[in-house]
Amino acid sequence: MKLKSGDNVIMLGGKDKGKKGKVIHVFIDNDKIVVEGLNLIKKHLRARKQGQKGQIVSKERAVSVSSVAMVCKSCGKQTRLGFKVDGENKVRICKKCKSEV
Repeated sequence: MKLKSGDNVIMLGGKDKGKKGKVIHVFIDNDKIVVEGLNLIKKHLRARKQGQKGQIVSKERAVSVSSVAMVCKSCGKQTRLGFKVDGENKVRICKKCKSEV
């Protein structure tokens, strides 16, 4: 998987299409990621103690990697990622501007 935690991405489809966010968590085995502030669901929480009220909490849900695109830091456009071998280091590059991500 080419995306990592901390990358800025843009949603390509769904109810949050066109919105940008930061990757919080990556699930490598499922090819899914969690993006901060996107793909929110409402979760109903039950009261745990007597006298306490239940509540409804908004929570981010995992989204498929295929429905997001990386936003390049240098050119600011949505792009695909590639790899470039630099000596013994393997670095990610932007396919549009060829700069290191």
